[in-house]
Amino acid sequence: MRKYSLVFAYLKDYKLALTSYIICTLLSIVFGVASLGMLFPFLQVLFDKENVAAKTLKKSSGFSPFGWLKEKVAELVNNGDQFHTLAVVCLLIIGSIILKNTFLYLASRSLLPVKNKVATRFRVDIFNKVLSLPIGYFTEQRKGDLMSRMTNDVGQVENSVLGALEGWVKDPLQIIINLIVLFTINAELTIIILFFIPIMGFFIGRVGRSLKKPSGLISQKNGESISILDETLGGLRVIKAFNVEQAIRKKFSENSNNLLKLSNKVGYRQSLASPMSEVLGVMMFTAILWYGGGKVLGNQYPDLNGAMFLAYMALFFNIIDPAKSISGAFSNLQRGTAAIERIQEVLLAPITVNENPTGLQITSFTDSIEFKNVSFYYDDVAILKDISFKVQKGKTIALVGSSGAGKSTLADLIPRFHDASGGAILVDGVNIKDYSLFSLRSLMSIVTQEPILFNDTIANNIALGMENANITEITDAAKIANAHLFIEKKEFGYDTNIGDRGMKLSGGERQRLTIARAVLKNPPILILDEATSSLDTESERLVQDAINNLMENRTSVVIAHRLSTIRHADEIIVLRKGEIVERGTHSGLIEQDGFYKRLVDMQEVK
Repeated sequence: MRKYSLVFAYLKDYKLALTSYIICTLLSIVFGVASLGMLFPFLQVLFDKENVAAKTLKKSSGFSPFGWLKEKVAELVNNGDQFHTLAVVCLLIIGSIILKNTFLYLASRSLLPVKNKVATRFRVDIFNKVLSLPIGYFTEQRKGDLMSRMTNDVGQVENSVLGALEGWVKDPLQIIINLIVLFTINAELTIIILFFIPIMGFFIGRVGRSLKKPSGLISQKNGESISILDETLGGLRVIKAFNVEQAIRKKFSENSNNLLKLSNKVGYRQSLASPMSEVLGVMMFTAILWYGGGKVLGNQYPDLNGAMFLAYMALFFNIIDPAKSISGAFSNLQRGTAAIERIQEVLLAPITVNENPTGLQITSFTDSIEFKNVSFYYDDVAILKDISFKVQKGKTIALVGSSGAGKSTLADLIPRFHDASGGAILVDGVNIKDYSLFSLRSLMSIVTQEPILFNDTIANNIALGMENANITEITDAAKIANAHLFIEKKEFGYDTNIGDRGMKLSGGERQRLTIARAVLKNPPILILDEATSSLDTESERLVQDAINNLMENRTSVVIAHRLSTIRHADEIIVLRKGEIVERGTHSGLIEQDGFYKRLVDMQEVK
């Protein structure tokens, strides 16, 4: 049951609705049994009214619901005619059926919002957890697989686990109540039934347990399909340019065929549960019919005549359908178990960058950013080793080095996209872990090498995170980023929707919007990851001038691939394999004739 603790934790918030469901379900079952049981004492009295009426009017020695009903029907027969009795019994049966279905509807009405709310909470909690996880988590996960967990796996939990919840309450109650009534009619036959039920459950359980592993593989293949689709849509231009459509088709087709085989395998086994339970149920029914019928024919059960035995068998048959439902629910539950485990992998993933609940609120940047013996490890591999430097307010520091040197990782430590494995990063002399994340990141703007935009209007993309920004402020920011002219040429201007990831814009236009976003935030600290790399020559010069103006009187950390853009940096830090190998100004590093000089010569910067 520990596997379902997550579901139970959600359900405990809806105790009132669940209690209402249980009560209504119980009443619906009681009235259902009453409507069925009312017919048989009437038939017994009707066809043997003279003898039975005389016997049943005597006080019964023990409690029996059918005996009590039989006495009441006998009184009606003695006090009136058969047609009057038939009419009364028919009305009572109709009334019981109406009450049964009324409470059945109320039970369903009580449970339905609970199932929908729990499924919604699953989706919201996964989404919130994704937002809380550190950037490093996503380097190990495929985006499509995460999307599959939020959609397919949550849907599987909703349909199987939460769907089975109704059956796991109603069906056992129906079996228990019917068994109680059967005990009052004949205890010996009912004990025999109880002997067969675990045997039936064993065989059904074997089928259900065999579904768990392939169900987990189905969820995995679904995630792979979504990943392939996402990568295909994102890289369609490259796929066509390199003529790899056929290879992509083959990859998707193979994954889909594997998914088909797994789905068929699970479907075949799941389909076996219901027929197997019905066959076993009918075998039990015929065994009881043969054994009990023989006892009745031999007059070995004095209190169980033909009519009452017929009532007994009808109530016993009433157990078979809920038993089938439980077996089907058990099979579905095994499929849901695999989905729950995949969801829990996300919800229970460790958050390595923790928010400090009592963190200091930093509202301004007044002194410096300092790295003190900072190291960073990923999967026991050293990415940064013993990094120490200090950036005074208003200064610009550039990080250069070959690919994989650790430049982006170092910059990502400042807004705590990752936390340092060793050492400390100080802002105004305070460890950044002692600040609240929100206030720390409020001091910074980041422009990445790859423009990150959203399927929204130009204005909303520029004003991201600035809810109170007006159109004048947005326009001014766009002008500084040299984006205003191309925006004005759009059909709807600043209200133009730029499509998924800004695909309706050119690469240069997309980058200028991200720069305008940084301008509008107007932060004291800038982190620039080669912000002009996507621009054409003319736009690069104009935007670089705008960035230079923006960087005045601000502390800037610039990751530079194009070394011509950082010649005027106050200090250049040269990284190689996670270590600082050189540092100084552009001219000073050129004079050292070291690693930086070789990088400059390769780019032919003069």
